[in-house]
Amino acid sequence: MIPEGGLRGLRAAIVGAGREGLALTRYLVHSGAAVTLSDIKPADALRDRLSLLQGLDVRLCLGGNPPDLLVADVLFVSPGVPPSAPIVVQARERGVPISSEPRLFTQICAAPVVGITGSSGKSTTAALAGEMYAASGKRVWVGGNIGLPLTARLLEAELPEVAVMELSSFQLELFSPGYQGASLEKRRSQASRVVSTEGWSPHVAAITNITPNHLDRHPSMAEYVRAKSQIIAFQRSDDWAVLNLDDDVTSGMTPRTVARVLHFSLERSVGDGAWLRGDHLVACLDGHERTFCHLPEVKLRGRHNLANILAAACCAMAGGVDLEAIRSAAISFPGMQHRLETVRRWRGIAFVNDSIATSPERSIAAIRSYQEPLVVLAGGRDKHLPWGEWADLVLERVRVLVAFGEAKPIIENALADARGRRSEPGRGQTVVLAVDSLERAVAEAAKLARAGDVVLLAPGGTSFDAFEDFEARGERFRALVEGLP
Repeated sequence: MIPEGGLRGLRAAIVGAGREGLALTRYLVHSGAAVTLSDIKPADALRDRLSLLQGLDVRLCLGGNPPDLLVADVLFVSPGVPPSAPIVVQARERGVPISSEPRLFTQICAAPVVGITGSSGKSTTAALAGEMYAASGKRVWVGGNIGLPLTARLLEAELPEVAVMELSSFQLELFSPGYQGASLEKRRSQASRVVSTEGWSPHVAAITNITPNHLDRHPSMAEYVRAKSQIIAFQRSDDWAVLNLDDDVTSGMTPRTVARVLHFSLERSVGDGAWLRGDHLVACLDGHERTFCHLPEVKLRGRHNLANILAAACCAMAGGVDLEAIRSAAISFPGMQHRLETVRRWRGIAFVNDSIATSPERSIAAIRSYQEPLVVLAGGRDKHLPWGEWADLVLERVRVLVAFGEAKPIIENALADARGRRSEPGRGQTVVLAVDSLERAVAEAAKLARAGDVVLLAPGGTSFDAFEDFEARGERFRALVEGLP
């Protein structure tokens, strides 16, 4: 833990003026640190964000990351800054400690942390786990890669009794001592030692699943798995790990942690943990097995969301939450924005926003959540992931596919290859259109959809070809749909 006043006088350089960078800047300035905030974007592109720092004593370096950033005691990097970024490479070479907003939060927050990661489902699982803790009467904060960066709340009068953090692979890289340079201990300043560079894992750590993702950032699948596994790598024997028994990668991770393990599964019974049995969701701890809800009671759509409920239940049980509170949250949780979110019913057509589907796998889960005829909007920026299984499913289940954005030719090629693999090429012909933008995609979908159809934004790619993030893309989709006459 960092003692009160421990950050006073610290020379902190923050790289990235996004949500995390701004929240961390405000907190560190309040704590008496001397803060430099840097971003490669020019001031004009950051005007709205920087207005949040008005009145604060902050040195700004915009339009690039100058070398003198490295005179700082600690370099804090945002998740969008890759380890290969020149400023990060130089910091390692010079032995400058490197940290991040979520890692610093874990050093300041006295409450137990429930950390949740995974290739998909981590946001819903984190939100659900937070609701379960809240239903038990706990004062809980939910944040990290979801919602507000949690350092933004550290100045509140009441601190949490439990903190639930969604953690991405980019964030988890900074939780490992291996991120630091080899000369760190020889060269770091005395003032920097208040900020830990040791490995850290949360008291309750859950991995929802690990499948190929972010291979445009991580150099290999093995490196991606390594980053995700940091969440359990430094646990102690009195901690808890929650692992998916149905996932090929996470099912083999039990030996990697000394913590007590709870499993969850849609396919089989487990020992301690939670699973699906028929239409019952069942939990067991220390040999005491109970059904905590039935499928007709659950509001969330899709089989993948049942796995999220089971994972959240395990996270809650590990923290001592009773099954009545778990049940209450599981049957009342309505879902989250940009995740199978019905934004409008127009002329008998349901328009659904699943902008969070930034990989083909997540788009597959969205498509499988509906039995109605589908008009699917897919595109964005490709993450160097395979589209073959997605294309096979589209030809089987989707009436109209509208491709948009940078991934358009990749999608068209994947569908052409899938047609070539079909034993009955003419059966269930899917209409495929290619357009330049989300605006055009929504307009074409509205023309082609019929009463009873679902128009589903399930892109399969990131938003970064046209939007700041998936949320901005989802909001634009919502605005376009609400504007239909």
